Amino acid sequence: MRGPHNILRLARTGATFERSGAMKVLLDAYEAPPLLRMAARVIGWPLQWLGLKGDPAMPPVPRALTALGPAYIKFGQVLSTRPDLVGDELALQLRVLQDKLPPFPLAEARRAVESELGLPLPALFSEFSEPVAAASIAQVHKARLAETGEEVAVKILRPGIERAFRKDVDAFYFAAAFIETLAPFSRRLRPSEVVKHFDGVVRGELDLRLEAASASEFAANTASDAGFRLPEVKWQQSARRVMTLGWAEGVSMGDNAALDAAGHDRVELGQRVLQLFLSHALRDGFFHADMHQGNLKVAADGDIIAYDFGIMGHIDEYTRRVYAEILYGFIRRDYQRVAEVHFEAGYVPPDRDVDEFARALRAVSEPIFGMDATRISMGRLLSYLFEVTERFGMETRTELILLQRTMVVVEGVARSLDPNINIWRVARPVVEDYIRQNLGPRALARDLKKTALVVARFGPRLPVLVERALVQQMNEDAADDHRRSRAWMGWGLLGLGVGGAFGALAVLAFQ
Repeated sequence: MRGPHNILRLARTGATFERSGAMKVLLDAYEAPPLLRMAARVIGWPLQWLGLKGDPAMPPVPRALTALGPAYIKFGQVLSTRPDLVGDELALQLRVLQDKLPPFPLAEARRAVESELGLPLPALFSEFSEPVAAASIAQVHKARLAETGEEVAVKILRPGIERAFRKDVDAFYFAAAFIETLAPFSRRLRPSEVVKHFDGVVRGELDLRLEAASASEFAANTASDAGFRLPEVKWQQSARRVMTLGWAEGVSMGDNAALDAAGHDRVELGQRVLQLFLSHALRDGFFHADMHQGNLKVAADGDIIAYDFGIMGHIDEYTRRVYAEILYGFIRRDYQRVAEVHFEAGYVPPDRDVDEFARALRAVSEPIFGMDATRISMGRLLSYLFEVTERFGMETRTELILLQRTMVVVEGVARSLDPNINIWRVARPVVEDYIRQNLGPRALARDLKKTALVVARFGPRLPVLVERALVQQMNEDAADDHRRSRAWMGWGLLGLGVGGAFGALAVLAFQ
């Protein structure tokens, strides 16, 4: 599946962008230099007949991404939250990819529900609407439970979505391998591992039972978070391709006019969504990793309601501490400490110079902090940090991909609500609180307690484990001695053989 036939798929990607007009829009958005524009046209124009036509009623970029398939749509969803990168107009156009894609027929949805849940639809739901939202992977219907009369949201995977995603991801695998072969220096970035990570995330999103489990765990973690709530999972009406949640009533976080009309404070909402994400990531290590406006609503009482839990991020406790220290170091502009954390965590090879790394961090960060506070961007800082770590041989950390990506997305959401938000001022109290709780004396005592509990739990087995380790070491030492004696014997026999051969040759020579 990952063979050269994917060249056609990748060529068609570029051709589709050219044919739909998306290539020009993107080049304009990024203010591409004339040479790059000319190269794109020279290569793309002759091949545009290979491109997919898409829906002419849609703007060029959403038209191209929609035509190319779900993986490309996911990419467009991320860009829709970053008007600072693609411009306000293009970001607004891309929001159509979040939950306003063409739905599949109601009859197919009803058949899918009956097939997955094993009962006639009227026995499950007394009401079942036309699609109310359609995204890249699934669509949602409003329904009413036949048993209780409660309003619910029924999410159903698109027919054939698994196969469609498989085609896209296979092409990505091929592209990653192709890049690694032609550009060996790119292996430091581990593109194949990045695609593998993305593949795993997508596979999880295509099993709605896993999404239901994520929603349940996330709800338990955030039950005490003020101003934040989640719809309840209805387990009896959920399966692999169908998931039922309580109905979430509210205003989309992407509709600023409706938020203003409802009397919501967008400045406070922008601050809260950013602080909630950081709290979930640092405190729990389990966070919503697809927090764009299409997955967030604001209830009448002002609570933020999150839904669509197909992509969730998880980071272990040690990585959370590293991430918090890096953020805290940048907030305090303590570049020496940021550099030391990178070395301590093994993110930068130990043979590099930590002081030189700290100076490089200062060189790219100080200009950012010299800007007006409202223009300081974590996304821009991450971009510059990438440039520095590339020079110092840092490899891509696949466990941080979702965290970094979501940080960029959430920043985009916050800025769409309040363009003047000071990202660092809002983030500081959450990061400082985590530092106090997890990097001080109390954290040390907690770590020692955990270590003692682990030792106590395995205490009865420790003598056996130690004995096995010692016996194994002795056996390995004996085997090494045996191998060395055999090697010496072999060399000795070889020497005798060679000496005998030369002796025979000498005797023959003298005769």
